[in-house]
Amino acid sequence: MASIAPPPQGLYLPAKRHGDLIFVSGMTPRQEGVLMFTGKVDAASDMDRLRAATELATQNSLSAARAQLEPGEALAGPISLTVYVNADPSYTAHSKVADFASAHLAGQFEGDIPSRAAIGVASLPGDAPVEISAIFSVGPSAPRS
Repeated sequence: MASIAPPPQGLYLPAKRHGDLIFVSGMTPRQEGVLMFTGKVDAASDMDRLRAATELATQNSLSAARAQLEPGEALAGPISLTVYVNADPSYTAHSKVADFASAHLAGQFEGDIPSRAAIGVASLPGDAPVEISAIFSVGPSAPRS
């Protein structure tokens, strides 16, 4: 079953393939095009809510990547992950937010985690709390038993 990429919010492709690599554009925590979480991240942020927002954005990244696959292919694993955090200037725990994305990918790829950058930014589209950009590798799909 083919995956459907989240619709772009501007003039860009959700993901673009080059050989056996898929480059995914920044994905925010949207569901059916609707931003589900908003706001700055600070020390008082609800971590469960932030985890849910980050996991949704990461899942959107996976959906965009999987939409680039041909029959008989699967994502082999995550190569690189960039997590942008809509952070209050005093916030310094960006890596904790990025850990939510890394853990979500590890759960999808048998513990495989990518290289990563966690970056605090002054704002994100729609006031999203987090945006995920990733690179995935492509391999053959596992044979069915």
